[in-house]
Amino acid sequence: MQTAGGATLSEDTQPEAGNGSGPDEKTPTPEKPRRRPGLMVAALLIAAFAIGLDQWTKNLAEANLDPADPVRILGGLVYLDLTWNSGAAFSLGTDYTWIFTTIASAVVVFLIVLSTRIVYPVWAIAIGLVMGGAAGNLLDRYFRDPGFPNGHVVDFISVFKPDAQAFPIFNIADSALCCGVVLIVLLELTGRGFSPESRKTEQQKEAAA
Repeated sequence: MQTAGGATLSEDTQPEAGNGSGPDEKTPTPEKPRRRPGLMVAALLIAAFAIGLDQWTKNLAEANLDPADPVRILGGLVYLDLTWNSGAAFSLGTDYTWIFTTIASAVVVFLIVLSTRIVYPVWAIAIGLVMGGAAGNLLDRYFRDPGFPNGHVVDFISVFKPDAQAFPIFNIADSALCCGVVLIVLLELTGRGFSPESRKTEQQKEAAA
């Protein structure tokens, strides 16, 4: 039998020395965390919010920004600089649009399936952000010019300097995707893995302490 963190109780059916337990009495163990459908719904709602915000801001950018005239805001910290990207996030790999469309489609499907297995709330946030970011740009691949699967992604946020002089131009979907990935990395590095089994080592250390 295993604990909630996956640690094996090698003598969970044996009496403890000196405690007067009968030979057939079992030591109680914590119940293993189960999948929570509500967390899947939360992840999907977070993804939907990220997608909606991303598409709304992209439409606003196309309707109100001139690609030749970036708008300086926040004292020059940010420039609204409209451009169209045929590559991946931050304008990488512009000659392989259809490949990124295929990969992004597979990632979104995988994340939807993975969301059905969430047992910890913070992972609903992380997966929702990554899913929303990937899907937001994927919609551009599907429906924006020049058409599926080579649609160009709308980017319009340039930090510190215009025209990507300091950093590649990006959008809300890129931001959500990066925040979700960073959160996942931090969770893994701090022993807060996706599954109870992945947390076994950390929980054993806590129990020993």
